[in-house]
Amino acid sequence: MTYCVGMMVNEGLAMIADTRTNAGVDNISSYKKLHVTEVTGDRVISIATAGNLSVTQTALAMLADGVVMPGHDEPETLLTAPTLFRAAQLAGYCLNQVRQDLQPTVQADALKITASMLLGGQIGGGKMGLYLIYAQGNFIECGEDTPYLQIGELKYGKPILDRALRPDTPMAEAVKLGLISFDSTIRSNIAVGPPFDMIVIPRDQLHGEQRRIEADDPYFKDLGRRWSEALSQAHRNMPAPPWMEDSPVVTRPSISVVG
Repeated sequence: MTYCVGMMVNEGLAMIADTRTNAGVDNISSYKKLHVTEVTGDRVISIATAGNLSVTQTALAMLADGVVMPGHDEPETLLTAPTLFRAAQLAGYCLNQVRQDLQPTVQADALKITASMLLGGQIGGGKMGLYLIYAQGNFIECGEDTPYLQIGELKYGKPILDRALRPDTPMAEAVKLGLISFDSTIRSNIAVGPPFDMIVIPRDQLHGEQRRIEADDPYFKDLGRRWSEALSQAHRNMPAPPWMEDSPVVTRPSISVVG
């Protein structure tokens, strides 16, 4: 399992991905799941992956080598894609192709393989974008109503982003919210864990700033501590249910068991 999030606000795009993979409690390791293709001044494209590692790695390798799309004669890559939409089409085609190639083996072994991607960034002359690509190759685009997309173990971090992230949220605040969503996720699911890879892409600058956040990162540790304290203080400050304030306390008699 993994957790990846992309947040697109007016100032730009931030994407964060964990690195933990596991095939059981005794087989846990780390693999990079945030992959960046950048030509400064021309394009910056970031892909975060979740699901079966062999599927996503094979799809990324196909994409790097070049894929000939139906109806075309020349191979295309992320470096040649004229638009970000086309880049999402290429990634989706590769992901679906790998899934189709593995289908006979998967069915024979009664296995269920899932994989998905987040693709975001900007290509010179085009708008910034963020897409969620499904294993079947189809995808959806991030919009202003919900300025983020997630893949993997998303349920623990989603409420935080739903409540606080808006298109006009400053980028620094968006990154903070994204890291809080990761802190909440790793506290509830052992299959998600640091280090985390992050990229921040300012809008229209065609360049991304990358950073790896380790488990002992001072800011991330302090953020998690402050968030826990803030939650504890918040629920203590809220009133008790009014129907329980005057309820008598019922004391049950103790029972001794003599063996």
